[in-house]
Amino acid sequence: MRIVHTEASRGWGGQEIRILYEAQGLIARGHRVHLLCPHDARIAQEAPRFNVPLSMLPIGRKTLPALWQTRAWIAAQLRGEGIDVINTHSSTDSWLVALSLTTFKNPPVLVRTRHISAPVPDNFATRWLYRDASRFIVTTGTALRQTLIDENRLDGDRIVSIPTGIDCDYFRPPSGSERDAARSRLGVASHVFVVGIVATLRSWKGHRYLLDAAAKCVADGNTDIRVVVVGDGPQRVALEEQAALSGLRGRTVFAGNQVDVLPWLDAFDAFALPSYANEGVPQALLQAMSCALPVVTTSVGAIGEIARDGQTALVVPAQDSDALAQALSRIRAQRDFARQLGARARDLVRTHHQLASMLTQMEEVFARAAAASEKPSSNA
Repeated sequence: MRIVHTEASRGWGGQEIRILYEAQGLIARGHRVHLLCPHDARIAQEAPRFNVPLSMLPIGRKTLPALWQTRAWIAAQLRGEGIDVINTHSSTDSWLVALSLTTFKNPPVLVRTRHISAPVPDNFATRWLYRDASRFIVTTGTALRQTLIDENRLDGDRIVSIPTGIDCDYFRPPSGSERDAARSRLGVASHVFVVGIVATLRSWKGHRYLLDAAAKCVADGNTDIRVVVVGDGPQRVALEEQAALSGLRGRTVFAGNQVDVLPWLDAFDAFALPSYANEGVPQALLQAMSCALPVVTTSVGAIGEIARDGQTALVVPAQDSDALAQALSRIRAQRDFARQLGARARDLVRTHHQLASMLTQMEEVFARAAAASEKPSSNA
């Protein structure tokens, strides 16, 4: 198939990473895949590392020039090898593509992927985008799918939940030497309890509640705790100031964005993701669970589909730093329980969230979408 992915976001997180892994995987399976994104988007910098071909257009904003250039790019492809499916990922690129496709007699089919649980407006324009312009909608969790059915009254037959899949052979528990090397690079002794988070530094990821919880642990006498924050984003300065004011300056590492997060996960004793909004099934959470790390998180969005309290994770109320501190203290004190939690988490991810399964399911959706439309050799 000839598949085009579009992404308007300039940020970097699980959504963008999924797009690249998905594109890379489908290319390996023989499909022709291309990415459209803004020239200043982080995904444009990362795509060559995944060997994903890309074109850069000004699709970061909904403007007439962006619409014209999007339409012109699609027209050029249709005059050449053609396009079977366009898979859009954010609001802006979805609108630019959907409006562009209305100008063709026999346009490619549009598949819209919803990565997050933010509410979808229930108005005439959005209903057109989701009901008429999109052939299929893919969500990253069943809870997101059900919300679109219940609250937006969309046809469930055209909405498919395909959670993110990861490479469980790569994201695996570290050997003793790998763990020692990771902690040595971090500069922490074996007795230090390291809790980490891998997430873009956005407010709703809940970093500030993790810092609050760590400060409470220190106040309760657990002074050997360290917090490692992997990722970057608009909240970095505020979080650094919070760490300093909370007495965590020497106990917090802000590692920034990392090309490979596995060496950081290898150093952790626990993983925390205290999100309070907008989540699907987070990729970083799957990676941590695949590494058999004990996890503390919330049930926001579709997180509850993998984080089952007391079985595969400790689930705490969102925006509750006291509960988060108690959960971290439990993992620190009950090491056997923590190991069992991590082992069950890895089993769940290996059973239900393998990368190969995600690729197969996306292939099936794209094939169904492509079969729904016949395209002549030229539509421009």
